[in-house]
Amino acid sequence: MMKQRNTRHKAFDPDPDAPQRCCDMPDCTEQAGYRAPRSRDTLNQYFWFCLPHVREYNSRWDYYKGMSPGQIEAHLRADVSWERPSWAFGQSAARPKHTRFNEEDVLDPLNILNRSRQARAEQYRRNATPRAPAELREHLAILGLNWPLTLTDAKARYRDLARKYHPDRNNGDRQAEERLKDINISYTIVKAHLDV
Repeated sequence: MMKQRNTRHKAFDPDPDAPQRCCDMPDCTEQAGYRAPRSRDTLNQYFWFCLPHVREYNSRWDYYKGMSPGQIEAHLRADVSWERPSWAFGQSAARPKHTRFNEEDVLDPLNILNRSRQARAEQYRRNATPRAPAELREHLAILGLNWPLTLTDAKARYRDLARKYHPDRNNGDRQAEERLKDINISYTIVKAHLDV
């Protein structure tokens, strides 16, 4: 039976990507296999040490060395939000304009945002269109008028309906006469409302 080799390197093994060089500690001739950051401002630039010297360097390493307590607090707060600005919930107006969400900046191949924009516009139009007073709705329906309207429109419509349903023009038809009575009542009520 063949024994499987473990290719993972152990915690204290030298870095497999370490350059072939000597330790950066002065007067040390050991092979460098362990890296350590040069400073908090240059975390991607490294010293290369042997194991005893990297342990010594790490024991003395202080990321916040040289910072005041206020600077340390500010740095910790920035780290909490991944160094991105944040605002209290519901205060989006305090954000700079370039960080606010804008529907126009979003690619929308399925036209989803535009549909919602159209729905909002339609809702606004429905809410913006004035509705007739409840006591006039039935009378406006009898006269075939839409709200809002002027007294001139109501008079013109009444004249047309009166000619159409007048008993003299309909050979004394009782239904036309009843219809004209309803038209007269409705016109009187609408006219009284518009004269106010």
